[in-house]
Amino acid sequence: MSIPFATPEWVAAFKDAINASAAYREAAKTWEGDFWFIVEPEAGQPDRERKLMYLDLWHGECREAFLAQDESERNPEFRIWAPAKNWRRVINREIDPIKALMTNQLRLKGNFAKIMRSVRAAQELVLCAASVPTQFD
Repeated sequence: MSIPFATPEWVAAFKDAINASAAYREAAKTWEGDFWFIVEPEAGQPDRERKLMYLDLWHGECREAFLAQDESERNPEFRIWAPAKNWRRVINREIDPIKALMTNQLRLKGNFAKIMRSVRAAQELVLCAASVPTQFD
């Protein structure tokens, strides 16, 4: 059964996938940082609302993950945002997350150099997301 993307259920399943992944745990064993993953409405779809997914990633595990109502709930180190179609391409592994950042298909606020030092962890994180059976609109 597929889980609708960017819902509380999807974020919980993503957290579980991260915490079950030995490959992510190894790749991210020195990573410390938290994120807003923000799904922006598509152009021409003003009726869609922004989705705010918070993840706290710490030494190969996800300590906290939730769908938020307002960015003021946390002040994470990183903020990555894009329209849903670009998130879909990353999760479906049609584009590498680092390439998506470098080509502004995903936008970043935060230390890009820190992310570049953890490319394998970013790739494993995408594999965790890809392992969640996801229903996109």
